[in-house]
Amino acid sequence: MPLPQPHDLTTLVLRTDFGDDAAWEALCAALDGADEHPCATRVSDPRFAGAGVQALLAEESAAGEDERICEVFLADATALAAPEHPLLAVDLYTEPGRTFRVPLRWYPEISANLSIANMDFAEYADAADPSGTFRGFGDG
Repeated sequence: MPLPQPHDLTTLVLRTDFGDDAAWEALCAALDGADEHPCATRVSDPRFAGAGVQALLAEESAAGEDERICEVFLADATALAAPEHPLLAVDLYTEPGRTFRVPLRWYPEISANLSIANMDFAEYADAADPSGTFRGFGDG
């Protein structure tokens, strides 16, 4: 089964940790407040519980050409537990499996630029700090 399709001009935020509903609700509220325009298609489907990068890559590779997406942002245990809610960005297209973390502060910018193909995944991944977290271009 292919990954869910994001709504127009948004990117997919997929919940993979189901241990704390209040943390998921807090992350969703933070996403809603991060920008004046919707930037995320949030999916909370228990079939993705515990899904890791390799499982998502396998699922996406089995999808038809018209059903594939380029990237997904995971609301995993780390994203739900940390105050900045650093989603795990996963490249599904150009360099499948490449990842970086993105605190919600930066998510609207990344989502917008990726959804209109203004920038690509690698530009953000290449700008991640030594911990693998994107904190802006040169001002992080």
